[in-house]
Amino acid sequence: MYNLDSYIQEAKEIPVKLPLDDAEIFYYPNFISKKTADTYFQKLRKDTQWQQDVITVFGKTHPQPRLTALFGADRKTYTYSGITMYPTPFTKILLYIKESVVQVCNSNFNTVLLNLYRSGSDSNGWHSDDEKELGKNPVIASVSFGVERFFQLKNKKDTSLTYKLTLHHGSLLLMKGKTQHFWHHQIPKTKAPINERINLTFRNIV
Repeated sequence: MYNLDSYIQEAKEIPVKLPLDDAEIFYYPNFISKKTADTYFQKLRKDTQWQQDVITVFGKTHPQPRLTALFGADRKTYTYSGITMYPTPFTKILLYIKESVVQVCNSNFNTVLLNLYRSGSDSNGWHSDDEKELGKNPVIASVSFGVERFFQLKNKKDTSLTYKLTLHHGSLLLMKGKTQHFWHHQIPKTKAPINERINLTFRNIV
């Protein structure tokens, strides 16, 4: 069922480079075929031990508006927004997806953060993946499964500079270089009656 060769073949498509200054962002809309993506979505949804942490914003604590899980090749923790996550070992399916991503990115990853967006009410607010443990110019590879969601970018210095992209089922979004220094990104809420989305963000914790 897990055919790495077919992944690598699919990953050879030419990416779209987003037209943004001070950013290196590439989008592969058809990184994984629909049939394979369907299978992976179902298995990840069923087999992952999802958790819901609490987050404090402006002095108020509330449940994080999505479910998460962290997997890693070692025991390195990952901390963001006051939340510290402890990884469990990569599963077979995650290793196959990781190897296909590595073939494209020419970067290794020792950690993957999974996010489950259960409905349009689940979201991920404005942020940058610029935590100290990710290094100076982190490479972040984001694979999407499930319903399409908007991915928005906003320049840190000039907030009038924005960009919006639809992340498709089976797509890959690659962010590297100085991107995290100059741009925020988010998955906004939507009132549309939509189904679930699973996002995998591969990263290297140093």
